Amino acid sequence: MIPIAKVLLTTTIDSLGHVGEVVEVADGYARNYLFPKRLAVEPTPHNVARYAKAKAAHEAELEEREAKALRLRDALANKTFVFTRKAHDDDRLYGSVRAEDIVTLIKEEIGEDIEAGRVQLDRPIDTTGAHAVRINLYKDIGVDVRIQVDKENAEEA
Repeated sequence: MIPIAKVLLTTTIDSLGHVGEVVEVADGYARNYLFPKRLAVEPTPHNVARYAKAKAAHEAELEEREAKALRLRDALANKTFVFTRKAHDDDRLYGSVRAEDIVTLIKEEIGEDIEAGRVQLDRPIDTTGAHAVRINLYKDIGVDVRIQVDKENAEEA
């Protein structure tokens, strides 16, 4: 049986927990990795009190992120983002609409930065017409946005 140690996290570690939490880990993991890298300390009453403020600040930050994601979801919910691209006669685009294009347009129209990795796009949009795209904003908060790709009017001289 593997010896278990209780540790107090000094930073958030995705696979373990958040700053200020007391978690159980393998004794060797604590001694050989967490303690030397100062990612955790022993959960003494002094250390628990010391990291209580950091834990409260982290929880407040998480709540703010969630509130921001909810506001952004409401702002994006009924929006249609329109792209104009050159297209072939069969409505295939010369240049596709990528996730980076979508977040750039959102930044221009809404003023909010979203990471391109949060846009769930199996492959770039390469046809004209209406498309639905899922954007994961935070944890389980997401929104489906409408993307309209119009054909650019080619004016011939």
